[in-house]
Amino acid sequence: MRIILYTGKGGVGKTTVAAATALRCAQRGHKTLVMSTDPAHSLGDALETRIGPEAVKITDNLYAQEVEALHEIEKHWSVIHSYMAQLLATQGLGEIVAEEIATPPGMEEIASLMWIRQYAKTKEYEVLVVDCAPTGETLQLLSFPEAARWWLDKIFPWERRAMKVARPVLQPLIDVPLPGDEIFESAKELLTGLDSMRSILSDTSITTVRLVLNLENMVIKEAKRAYTYLSLFGYITDAVIVNRVLPQNLTEDFFAGWIRVQKRYEEEVERAFSPLPILHVPLFEEEVTGIRMLSRMANEIYGDRDPADRMFRDQPHKVEKHGDEYILRIKLPFAEKDEIQLARDESELFVTVGGQRHDISLPRVLLDKQTLGAKLEGGELWIRFGKLA
Repeated sequence: MRIILYTGKGGVGKTTVAAATALRCAQRGHKTLVMSTDPAHSLGDALETRIGPEAVKITDNLYAQEVEALHEIEKHWSVIHSYMAQLLATQGLGEIVAEEIATPPGMEEIASLMWIRQYAKTKEYEVLVVDCAPTGETLQLLSFPEAARWWLDKIFPWERRAMKVARPVLQPLIDVPLPGDEIFESAKELLTGLDSMRSILSDTSITTVRLVLNLENMVIKEAKRAYTYLSLFGYITDAVIVNRVLPQNLTEDFFAGWIRVQKRYEEEVERAFSPLPILHVPLFEEEVTGIRMLSRMANEIYGDRDPADRMFRDQPHKVEKHGDEYILRIKLPFAEKDEIQLARDESELFVTVGGQRHDISLPRVLLDKQTLGAKLEGGELWIRFGKLA
């Protein structure tokens, strides 16, 4: 199975690019599902078809789905939702309001991960194209499996044990329902499912990310940050799609100014993201919706290429031996030295860049080695391991 995640700043056109990619995959004979994880769904608008929380057929080999948090909670996690609603109702909220806000933030992202896990397990589709929410939410989506593993290993067993002891004593004394074993079982099932997603998302032969951007200063800066954080978490970015490029033959002064601006930013994109493939989409004379225009967009992006192919191959994390020392190299393009923090326990390395932290499970060869130092070298963080002198 092939999984391609599309992300970018809100408004850059990633939904139409994702839909066009999925359409082209289907036209090449791959059974393809395009799935939206963005709470502000517009995938159905791009396809000019009504779609919902379950996959529906659009055309030959092409299916589409818009993940809805409430639908997923009612279907899979009703025990947790009912408990949360009951808990909120005891605090004076009306029943309807309690039902509404018992859906916690981030559930669209969690539900999307569960769908990706299910499709990877059943292999019902050959290609899964995911139209992700804007960049910040996508990074949250991709960090959920790591957070779930940490919670499952470090917190969950103690929390459950403590509640089992405290519940008989506390429940008669307070007017708030305490979680029972069925709540913990449901939560464990959810956390275990999220943890199992790590192997799918981190398998670079299956999953890659593609960044969609416009030739605008703020958009390019956000794309750079996203590229840094994706590399930090070990995800492969295999292409950058530059959308809505103005044609060079526009002559009116108003557009000539914009063309000069875009040309300048195009050069910045080339410098920043090289050697990634950079694919271009022109600004069309009409809105890109429906099969005809999506097919036209796919022609401009991919030409004769198969969108399901991996367009760039690289490893975000590498271990190399240098004499008596080992070097762990982590790709961190655009990161600055003063925004990087490192910490370590026996088996894990904790790397924080900006507001994003990644916990790296060290390979066996490094477990008995001391951390000797680190430096930022050509867009990579080099961490030295060996024996203290």
